[in-house]
Amino acid sequence: MHILVIGGAGMVGRKLIERLARDGRLGGKPITRITAHDVVTPKPPEAPFPIDTRVSDLSVPGEAAALVADRPDVILHLAAIVSGEAEADFDKGYRINLDGTRHLFDAVRLIEGYTPRLVFTSSIAVFGAPFPEAIPDEYFHTPLTSYGTQKAMGELLLADYTRRGFFDGIGIRLPTICVRPGLPNKAASGFFSGIIREPLAGQEAILPVSEDVMHWHASPRSAVGFLIHAATIDGTSLGHRRNLTMPGLAVTVGEQIEALRKVAGDKAVARIRKVPDPVIETIVSGWPRKFDAARATALGFKAEGSFEEIIRIHIEDELGGKIAD
Repeated sequence: MHILVIGGAGMVGRKLIERLARDGRLGGKPITRITAHDVVTPKPPEAPFPIDTRVSDLSVPGEAAALVADRPDVILHLAAIVSGEAEADFDKGYRINLDGTRHLFDAVRLIEGYTPRLVFTSSIAVFGAPFPEAIPDEYFHTPLTSYGTQKAMGELLLADYTRRGFFDGIGIRLPTICVRPGLPNKAASGFFSGIIREPLAGQEAILPVSEDVMHWHASPRSAVGFLIHAATIDGTSLGHRRNLTMPGLAVTVGEQIEALRKVAGDKAVARIRKVPDPVIETIVSGWPRKFDAARATALGFKAEGSFEEIIRIHIEDELGGKIAD
């Protein structure tokens, strides 16, 4: 089996490739090759099969066709401009998130007799306020950001191209992935991870919103699990509704902070400094808070049961089991 990971240098892409390298198989079939693609060079792990790296801009005409020319069996499309950057740079957001996605879909479509499994990472940002208490699977798309609009367009394209038989597509709406390791990125949601990650490392964290802000979370470990399950699930079980909201955990910022206190103590919590940011507050106010992800759960997708569990996963996976004093 040949697997193409687009966005392979990103946090989730890197962790996905590491998991596939450890497992050596996907859906019971031995992996014979992985191609990791991004705009910067991915750093592949050791693996019992070749891992090729490709560097290019997916939105440039012809690049997607070159990536799929040798017909990978599974394509996992993770690459995107994140929410804050897509809002700040309108043209770049549409070029990468919409044009790049359509170039990929069309490149697959134009290869006669080729119908791979294609997993598209969407986002809960496809939904916009006002919201019910818990957003059901049948709720309509009214995105209130350019990023959410771009992802919603990708979902519609995926469903239509799958209906037409061009590929076997599944779109998964990821929760906000928390706790993200590494340095902060330009995502408007970055503070959700920052208020946990930095205090655990002995550093100050900035909180730009109020503690009553509620959001939908899952760990990086769960995100990798979502992708693997989406890559192997029987597509006929989805029917024509090819896009799914992934399960997660709805917690307020205040509940995040209390979970941090239980895991790491008062000293860690004291490293969080409140600095209101009206721009971030405005973006976050248009985001969904809680979901009823019954359909994905029934199909076997799984996430954490508590935010303390999410914190402990970060400590185990990223900090070697140790936190700063």
